[in-house]
Amino acid sequence: MSLASNFFSISLLVLVLSSCTEPTQPLFNGKDLSGWHVDVPAKDSLKDAPSSFIVREGNLVSLGEPRGHLITDKIYKNYRLNIEYRFTKEPGNCGILVHASTPRALYGMFPKSMEVQMEHENAGDFWCIQMDITTEDMILRRGPKNEWGVVERKARRIKNLTEGSEHALGEWNSMTIECFEDKIKVWVNGDFVNYGYNADETSGQIAIQAEGAEVAFKTLDLTSISKLTD
Repeated sequence: MSLASNFFSISLLVLVLSSCTEPTQPLFNGKDLSGWHVDVPAKDSLKDAPSSFIVREGNLVSLGEPRGHLITDKIYKNYRLNIEYRFTKEPGNCGILVHASTPRALYGMFPKSMEVQMEHENAGDFWCIQMDITTEDMILRRGPKNEWGVVERKARRIKNLTEGSEHALGEWNSMTIECFEDKIKVWVNGDFVNYGYNADETSGQIAIQAEGAEVAFKTLDLTSISKLTD
């Protein structure tokens, strides 16, 4: 083989390998909230209500109050979402909502979605918000079947699979969420913590909650995937 042919073959191989690697897309640019919009019900009547979401020292911060959601402008499907987050003050509640759509579908606050919980000591739980999902050991993890549901006053929580996966308060945690077709997998600090299938929705917006506690996010990276990680 000539030198030119060898060079062409190597170049072609590099091109093929490059085309197989999906680029990672940061959902947060570290400077402002471009690509997101806010839905905070309190602002309907209080136009001068303080912001629920800000950028501070290069981090996206959910201040917790007034309560509501920061929602991507775009709809996403078949992706891996890598997140780094920490509670900056007191422990509390927050979450990432995937497959989000109809706003204020539950309690006049939460958009139709599947919540991946970040509440301290419960990170990785699923909360069904006007959409459902199936997991193994559903009765053990969700309660009696006749109480299941996706609306107010129904058993919407599906507990995660582990304990002790979160780092100490104030430390950064990593969370990975994979959504592929009707399946969702979740890892917290490398621990596999939840898996659901037969989800009612397979695409939608991504949302961050303001739900009472201040939480900082320094990484929100999305990568398209063609299958779930084993």
